[in-house]
Formats: sequence, structure tokens, C-alpha cells
Amino acid sequence: MLIRIDQSAAVPLFEQVAASVRRAIADGSAAPGERLPGARDLATSLELNVHTVLRGYQLLRDEGLIELRRGRGAVVVAGARDRGRLQQAVRDLVAEARRLGLSTADVVPLVEKEMST
Repeated sequence: MLIRIDQSAAVPLFEQVAASVRRAIADGSAAPGERLPGARDLATSLELNVHTVLRGYQLLRDEGLIELRRGRGAVVVAGARDRGRLQQAVRDLVAEARRLGLSTADVVPLVEKEMST
């Protein structure tokens, strides 16, 4: 799995790490059960602070895409590919809603309506 970051981008580095792993999960290059690179090794190879990588991994854990196992590292969970696609669709929805000037109160009823059909 190739993880890329852009030091000059406006996006925080930990989010870039998480986004790179999300893409790998979505395109199937990181399969369920696969171990991700160790945080220290990845930090060294990307010339980042280990806490930056860990923060990216924690974000992925909170999203339900990976499991962090003390002493054994980060592992992609079953169903992560589908969940990752859904989360990307939600991000796209939020971005479009913002572009249109819609609030959360405007968008939630639309989502609820679609979920009930």
C-alpha cells in the first residue's frame, strides 16, 4: 500500500494519512485483515512525527475502518471497503450541501426521507 502526503497542502497531514488509507481500502489494495504499516515506520518513511500518523490511524479507527491492536498494529476490519465508500459519499453530500448553502437542518430531513423509503 502506498501512502502519500503533500507537505504543502492545506489539508492537515494526519487527514492526508487517513485519506490515503481510505483510498487503499476503497480500491481494494488494503484488504480486510491486512496490517497497515507500523506508525513509527510510516512516520519515518514520510518524515512525519509518529503522533501525526497515530492521529490519522485513530481517525480511521473512529470511522470503523481499522482496528488498533496494542503491540500488533493497525488492521483493516471486515466491511471496511463498503463503509469507506459510504463515508466518502457522505463527505461528498456534505460538500455539496455546503456549496448550496444548506444547513444541517435542511439536509437531515432529506437523508431521513431517503432512509425510510
